[in-house]
Amino acid sequence: MNVESIVDLALNQGAGILRLAPAWVPRVMCVPGRRIKLHPDDYYAFGAHRGGIDERWLSSTTQADNGPETLPDEGLSYIVAQDGGQTQKVLLRNAIALCGESIIGERLMSAQGGWPMYSKFFDNMGALPHHMHQMAKDAARVSRTAKPEAYYFPAHLNNHTGKFPYTFFGLRPGTTREEVIACLQNWDQGDNEILNLSVAYKLELGTGWDVPAGVLHAPGSLCTYEPQVASDVFAMFQSLANDGPIGWDLLVKDVPEEHQQDLEYIADMLDWDANLDPDFHKHHFRLPRPVLPVDEMTSQGYVDMWITYDSPHFSAKETTILPGRRVTLVDQACYGLILLQGHGTLNNWSIETPSLIRFGQLTSDEFFVTEESARRGVVVSNPSETDPIVMLRHSGPANPDLAS
Repeated sequence: MNVESIVDLALNQGAGILRLAPAWVPRVMCVPGRRIKLHPDDYYAFGAHRGGIDERWLSSTTQADNGPETLPDEGLSYIVAQDGGQTQKVLLRNAIALCGESIIGERLMSAQGGWPMYSKFFDNMGALPHHMHQMAKDAARVSRTAKPEAYYFPAHLNNHTGKFPYTFFGLRPGTTREEVIACLQNWDQGDNEILNLSVAYKLELGTGWDVPAGVLHAPGSLCTYEPQVASDVFAMFQSLANDGPIGWDLLVKDVPEEHQQDLEYIADMLDWDANLDPDFHKHHFRLPRPVLPVDEMTSQGYVDMWITYDSPHFSAKETTILPGRRVTLVDQACYGLILLQGHGTLNNWSIETPSLIRFGQLTSDEFFVTEESARRGVVVSNPSETDPIVMLRHSGPANPDLAS
C-alpha cells in the first residue's frame, strides 16, 4: 500500500483518531531512570555505545539528532493500522505532509505548514548537564528551529525520584558574561563548575515549569513530561555531569563552524535577561489550572487540568475520566495523547495502559486526535468500578481553547 492509502485506512479505522507506535530515543550521556515502562532487557536496544533509552517521543514528526549513527526514523512516530490482519504503518510526518488538513486542520497547515511540536517523556537516574536551546536568531544560523519547552512531573511515572530531584535554572543574579566564559575556558579540566553560577529548585510532583529558549537548565531526576517545539537543537554548557565528561562537540553541535571556538559568541547565545531574572520561580513555575470549575467537571464524570498553558507554541492538559463514567471531550484543536492509567475505549478504539513494553512492541496507549474529531467530540468510556483513566494531551500553537 502507498502512503495515502495507509493514511486513509488509518483515518477510517479510527474515525479520525490515529493509533501511534512508541518511539524510543537513546541519549549517550544519560543513565535511564527505568520509569517509562520499557522492559529491563531493552534499555540498551540501540546498542550500549548509543547510550541508554531514556526518552519516549510522543506524536513526533521530528527526527532525533543523536550524531552520525542516528537512525533515519529515530524519534519519529508511526501511525499503525490493520489491513486484513496485517499491520500497516506510515510515519506521522509523511502522513501530515500528504494529508495535513485532514489530520491537523487547515489552521495549523496554513500557519505552520505541518505539526510544529511534540511531547516526550524523559527519564534519567541523575540530573542532565546544564544546557540551553538556542533562540530563533541563533538556531536559524545553523538552519534549525528554536526550542522552547515546558515540564510536568506526573506522579504516575515517579515511583522513585532518582538521584537528584532538583533542577538548576538560569544564572544567579549578578553573574557576569566573563564568569560564564571562564567556565567555558576550563572545559577540559574536569568540572568547569558552571553550576556554581546557577540556582537549584526542588521538583514537586504534579507541578511544572516553563522553559524558554536561551535559558540554561539542568533537568533533575524526576521522570518528566515535556511538551516542546519540534526541534532537537541544544548546547551543553557543563563539562562534567554524573561523573562523566561531556564532549566539546555537544557544546557546539548547533554552533556555526566559524564560531565553534568563539567563547564570546557562545556566551551570547544565552538570553541574559531571562537567565538573570531574580524572580525566575515566580515567572516560570507552573501549578495546574482547572479548565472549568472542578465541581462542574466531576459532576460530568471527568477532571480536565491545564498543565502547560502560557506558551504561544504549545499547550497540554492532564485529563481524568472517573470510574464508571462515559464522557465526551470536545476541543478546538488537534492533539496527541498518552495514557498514564486505566483502560476503556476512545471512540471505537480499545485503550489500555501497559505495565511493561518490549522494544518494538505496539501498544494501545498513544493516539493522535485529528482536528475534525476533536471538534466533533471524542467519547471516552471507563468501564472500571475503581480505576480512573488518566491521560496527558498536548496541542500545538495558538490553541483556541486557551482563549475561552
